[in-house]
Parts: sequence; C-alpha cells; structure tokens
Amino acid sequence: MPQHCPEPSAWRRIQTAWGLPDLAGKGRFVTANLIDSLGNGLVMAFTVVFFVKTTSLSLVAVGAALTAGQLLVLPVPLLIGRLLDSYGPRLVVAAGNWISVAGFLGFLFSHAAWQIVLWQFVVQLGSTAFWMGNSPLTVLVARGVERARWFGFVRALRNVGVGFGGAVSAVALSIGTVAGLRAVMALNVVTFAVAGWLVITMRVADTDEPAGAGPAEPKPAGREQGTGDTPVQASAGYRAVLRDTRYLRLVATNISFVFASTVIPVLLAVYAVDHLDVGAWVVGGFVVLNAAMVALLQTLASRWIEARRPVAVLVWALLCNAGAFAVFGTLLVLPGWAVIAGMLLAMVLYTVGEMLGSPPTSELSVVMAPEQLRGRYLGVYQLSWSVGGAAAPALLTALLEGGAALPWVFLTTISVLAVPLVLGLDRRPAATSGAAPAGDAVPGAQLDRDSAG
Repeated sequence: MPQHCPEPSAWRRIQTAWGLPDLAGKGRFVTANLIDSLGNGLVMAFTVVFFVKTTSLSLVAVGAALTAGQLLVLPVPLLIGRLLDSYGPRLVVAAGNWISVAGFLGFLFSHAAWQIVLWQFVVQLGSTAFWMGNSPLTVLVARGVERARWFGFVRALRNVGVGFGGAVSAVALSIGTVAGLRAVMALNVVTFAVAGWLVITMRVADTDEPAGAGPAEPKPAGREQGTGDTPVQASAGYRAVLRDTRYLRLVATNISFVFASTVIPVLLAVYAVDHLDVGAWVVGGFVVLNAAMVALLQTLASRWIEARRPVAVLVWALLCNAGAFAVFGTLLVLPGWAVIAGMLLAMVLYTVGEMLGSPPTSELSVVMAPEQLRGRYLGVYQLSWSVGGAAAPALLTALLEGGAALPWVFLTTISVLAVPLVLGLDRRPAATSGAAPAGDAVPGAQLDRDSAG
C-alpha cells in the first residue's frame, strides 16, 4: 500500500525557499552561535576604547598590548586540535565560551599593559577553541543532511550578530561613561556563560552520541582512512596531517580567503580615501552593503551551493575574488564619475566570493579529515587563519605604501594561483573507496548528495 508523506508546514516551506536548514530541535546550538557572534561584535567594536577610557594607558600602548595578546595565540590551534580528538567538539566549544568569560572578567579588572596582554590572550584562546570546535559540531548537528545550508546559516548568523553587536556597542560609546562600557563588558560575561551552558546541555540527539548514552568517550586509536593516498593511524598525530598533501592544498587555498577577508578592515578605507579621493561615508556605505548582502543572501547562496560540487563552488569564489581585486586596482585609472560605480561592482563581486567561499571551505575542512585525527587536522587548518590574519595587515599595508595598485595585484595573483590547488580536492582517493559513515565521507559525489538530503 503506497505511503504518503505529510505535507510540509508553511514554516518548513519558507525555510526551504530561503535556503535555511531544518532548525527543529537545534535551538540551543543556534542560540549559542548567535550569542558568540553578538559578543564578538561588541568586543571588536569597542575593546580599544574600553581600555583607553578605563585605564591610564595611551592608545598606542593599548593597541600594542592587544596585538601582543593575539600573537601569543598563534600556536594554540595545535593544542586545541589534540583536545578536540580527545574530548570532542561539544566540550571544546563550551570550554571556549567559558574561557572567554574568564577573559572578559579579566578585562574588567585590568589596569596595566601586562594584564591586557594576559586577558586578551585568554579571550582569543576561548574564541579559537569555539570556532575550531564549532565546524565539527555543525557537522554533527546536521547529521549528514543540509550541511552546506548549516554552514551558510552559521555564517549568516555571525554577520547578523557582529553587526547588531557593533550597533549596541556604538550606543554604549555614544553614552561615553565608564560605567556604560563596563556594563557592556559585564553583559558579555553573562551571555558567554549562558552560551557555554547551552552547548554543554544540547540534547544528545544533536550530537554523535547514541540516544540514551552518557557523555561520548574518545574512540580507541586505530587505523582510519584519511584523505591522502594511504591510511593513517591516530597515533601518527600531526605527522599524518603534514603528509596529507590534499588537505594541505585546502589549507593553502584558505590562506587566499583569509587575506581576502582582511580587505575591509585593513585595506579598503585607507585605499579609497587616500588614493581614490572617496569620502569615508561612501566606504561606510559599501561596508554596510557587504554585511547586508551576507546577512540576507547567505542562506540562499547555500541553497545554490548544496546542489553543486564543493570544488566547483570554490573555483567560482576564487574567480569572483580575483575579479573584485582586479576591479579595485583598476579604479586608479578611472575618471572620478566611474570610481563609485566601479567600487560597487567590486564590492558585489567580493561579497559573492565571500558567500560562495565560506561554506565549502568550512565543510571540507571537517569532512576531508579522518575522524580520529579530525582535531589535529582542524588545528593545522586554523593556523591558516591565525598566521594569515596576523600577516595580512602588515603585508597589505606595506604593499600599499609601495604603490596603490600593489596590494590588489598581490590579492588577484594569490586568488588565481589557488584555483589549481582546489582542483581534484573532492575526488575520493582509491585508498578511501570503502564505505564511510554518513556525514563523515570524504567529499565528492557522496558529499554533494548528503547536502541535498
């Protein structure tokens, strides 16, 4: 007798149309991500002002202390990778939130430069733990279904949260009182503590634990199929990651996306104002356009992404970035009336590249890694963000000092050179042709169909 599937609800039809994943039962995971994004938006917007207002230190001293604290975090991903392999993503994500709580509390009582260095290190340690664990946790929440949509949705949440958090901090700054600034920091303490509780108490069905089971135990070490040409053992540690040339190609590709992500905070304003004679308010408008496009269209982009091979999407993202950077560089020779139109075209291309590049790289960084070494693989992947994020400001500003077109030539070149690196990343090696658990398969046709449900 034929079975009839029930008609989807109106809300589910809206979710499908807008490229949203099925959110049923995932409220704690979604809320924790939103809290982290709001908190990061608050902190990014006013940390420097907070310390200038609440301490006797100069602006230069505060900036140097914050930078020093962030540099201390550079080797930390390798340690967090080992913890991910031992304890799983849920515990690492919750711990990351609670470590951030300790850091924000330290901010409230910091008066000397060394204290700012210490607590900035703690905050960045917590943030790194959260984001390293959040990608594999997203895979577990998706459970092999709508993965591209989940990664896109998390990205959209981050943009909305950062934007709203920045707006709240702007209100606090407009009030201008030390008490108001301390209140915002105290709010971060409370919300991040709640976020950690939400993650650690997520329903068992939302994780890789079987229904009714207790906390997940580390799986015994053994042979696990990786993404390279030979099987790897959990005891191989980071040596196995460094031998996996296919994964290292993904890491190298991501460096180009890391440099691209720094264009707005590092390069755009000084380039437009000093070299194109464009008003700062125009640059601000384009930054708002970028944030609005990602917030409103990222889930729709993820719906488009899920029906296509991840490698093909990454190629399109890299080409969009290359096109955007080429247009930005060309603005130097355009007449004044064409500069604004050119900036609009470049910003749209740049934003499309951002929306297309983020979900596949996040997803591939998890599913290309063998399960028992996934944390170590993600540790190496996170280094591309840590090292690239630290190097980009110095390198791009030095290039800009040498010539207004040089940073755009550099960014265009690394985007184009990354294209051959991604080709074949989703091709399953012969050594991994055996069956793989749902949701953990090496990307390829299996990965594409998983997202399609």
